Formats: sequence, structure tokens, C-alpha cells
Amino acid sequence: MSAGALWAFVAEHWLSLVSVACLLLLSAFFSGAEAALTAASRTRMHMLESGGERRARIANRLIERRDRLVGTLLLGNNLVNILATSLATSLLIGLVGNLAVAIATFAMTVLLVVFAEVLPKSWAIASPDRFAVAVAPLVRPFVAVVGPVSALINALVRRLLSLFGVTLSADRPMLSAQEELREAVDLLHREGAVVKADRDRLGGVLDLGELEVSDIMVHRTAMRAVNAEEPPEVCVREILQSPFTRLPLWRGSADNIIGVVHSKDLLRALAEPDVQPETIDIVKIAQKPWFVPDTTNLKDQLNAFLRRKLHLAIVVDEYGQVQGLVTLEDILEEIVGDIADEHDLDIQGVRQEADGSIVVDGSVPIRDLNRALDWSLPDEEATTVAGLVIHESKSIPEERQAFTFYGKRFIVMKRVKNRITKLRIRAADDEGQVG
Repeated sequence: MSAGALWAFVAEHWLSLVSVACLLLLSAFFSGAEAALTAASRTRMHMLESGGERRARIANRLIERRDRLVGTLLLGNNLVNILATSLATSLLIGLVGNLAVAIATFAMTVLLVVFAEVLPKSWAIASPDRFAVAVAPLVRPFVAVVGPVSALINALVRRLLSLFGVTLSADRPMLSAQEELREAVDLLHREGAVVKADRDRLGGVLDLGELEVSDIMVHRTAMRAVNAEEPPEVCVREILQSPFTRLPLWRGSADNIIGVVHSKDLLRALAEPDVQPETIDIVKIAQKPWFVPDTTNLKDQLNAFLRRKLHLAIVVDEYGQVQGLVTLEDILEEIVGDIADEHDLDIQGVRQEADGSIVVDGSVPIRDLNRALDWSLPDEEATTVAGLVIHESKSIPEERQAFTFYGKRFIVMKRVKNRITKLRIRAADDEGQVG
């Protein structure tokens, strides 16, 4: 085709060509608006709204119904893309004949990908907050008009998915605030902006509502308590030699907790005139025990500790049987990590070996191991490392028996009766032999 014929074609169809260009610009607007409004910082938007930015308030109202926003923008984007491609094809039919479909498909694909997808979305992602504030007033009327159509399509999609057994809740948010915070912290940690210790502390706060006291309690088998039927001087010596400030007091059986003895109360009683260790009544100075269900989540238990101004609670199951004890310090350690003082026992539950393997006591909590070594072993079905091995193996393993799961090789080093007391953990691809 000669240049003259081409110019004649342009002059004749200039309105259609301008329409295609406008549709490309409209497609770029929809793509950029979607990227910006979904990537915009909710915190930054609320700060701008609090500062009196009207457009930020509009953006926040749009983001609150993100499923409707995204559906509407996708619907508009697809409509203008199809219309632009159809219009370009009809124009090229008169210019190149039978090759029009192939040429229009190729040309519009390149134009749409470069100018209507990659370019606007890259621009929007580079400064999502500023872009979102700019486009929000223009997006709002479109969402108001087309939103009902998008809602109808979403309802149809849910209906179709329900035929295949997939149920989507209309009220379920795309991402909860807790998940958003956790993912943001993990991303900042991977990028180096947040150190591991800070990430663990923030994660510990977010996990409080998901953990129960049974996940962190001192189990009854490891719980130190005082027998009220022992001679008073024996009880006094045991309390004062203990590294713990508070000790449960039992009588008859370990399940019959009758009080909690505070070492300061004992010292005050011993300081009284004419009071000797042989004559002191331990039961009288003991505080009333506080029993809590083992299913209480840590967030509620922390609030209860603060409200009651207590530091120790006895954990019982649904039948009232003592399962262990939980302290305020145990919950705080879930947030800040181990809290050690000059009176803590020096117990090494995790030891690094020269060959790169890790020797772990079976009673070490999985969460503590994950936090110390930055691992991601699951703790939904088991609380301790030994419990995880038993759960995964569906048996009580023998000594020197080995299992591989979650990218780790677990070797049972020591077993006492039915309890796994020591394990060696190495990478699953480690070729080293069991020592």
C-alpha cells in the first residue's frame, strides 16, 4: 500500500483510530488503578485521611470493599480491551483483507501488554499511595455504576463454584489485619529492614490469640511443688533452695493443689519473732490457688494475669485434673524470647554439634526451636519435639530409629520408658551417619 493510500485511510478512519487510542489509555487507567489501590498502604491512607486528605478518604472507602473494587476494574479492563481489539480488527479488514485478524491480534497484544499492563502497573507499584490518591475520585463513580454488575458476576461465580463443592464467603476479607501485619513483617525481614529478634517479637504478639496455655505450660511431670505433709523445716528448705519464686503446695496427692507459696511471704513469716523453720505453718502463708482451663488462649490468660495481679495459675483439663502450671513469665517469653535472671537453672535443651547436627531434649517446645534456629516445623498437632516425632511416625520410636520429614532427619538418641528424651536433628540431605 502506497503512502498516499495509507494517509487516505487514516483521514477516512481517524475517528476509529482515535477511539482505539482512547480505549488503550482507558485500559492503562484501569490496570494502574487496580495495581495502586490493591498495593496502597492502609496505614498511609488512614494517616492521609486523618490529615484531611479528601481523596484518601475516597480511596479508603474503595479499599474496604476490595473484592467489589477489583471485580469492577477487571470488568472495565476486559470490556475496553475486547472493544479496542474488535475495533482494530474491523479497521484492518479494509486495509489488509484476510490478514486483518492475525495482524490485529499481534499488534493489539503488544500494545495492550506494553502500554496497558506493564507500563501503568509498574508506574503504580513504584508509588502506589500517590497513584491511589490520584485515581480514587475517578474510580469511585465507575465503581458506583458498574459495581452492581460486578456483584452479580461474583454471585454467579459463587453459585458455579458451589456446584463443585467450593464455598466462598461473601463477608470474608481477602486478607485479615493479622495476616497483613505478619506478611508485612516477614517481607521487611527478608529485605533486611527488620532484624530477626524484632520479627519474632511481633510474631509472638500476633500468635497469642492462636495459642492455648496447654501449648506453653510446664507439664505436671516437670512441675516442682511442695508436699504440705513434709516436716515444716523440709518445706522451708525446699522453697528457699528452689530457683522459682512461687511453688504450688499439695497434700495427699500431686493433683490436690491446696495453695501457692511465695518465697517472700515465707521470708516475712520467718522474720516474725519466735518463728522458727520447725514451727512455721506453710499452709497458712500459702495463697489460694488459681485454676484455669488448659484450653484458655494466651491472649485471654495474659489479660487475666494483669487483671488479677497474679503471676501463676494451675492448669487443669476438662475433668479438673492438674495438667501443669503457667506463669506470666511463660506468656511474656512467647513475645520477647527467654527471660533469664541470675537464679534461673542453666538447662541446655538445644546443643549444636561439631558435625552440624542439633541435639535436642525431647521436651523442648517446637516454637522455641523454631525461634532459636529460624526453622518452620509445624506445632499444630504437637507441642514438643518428641511429640512431633511421635505424631509423624504414628508410633513410639525405638532408640537409634530415624525419620525424615519437613526437610529434617530426626534420630532418636535416648528413650526412657515411653518418653523420647533426646534426639539428634540434621538436614535431610546431610550424608553424615548417625553418631
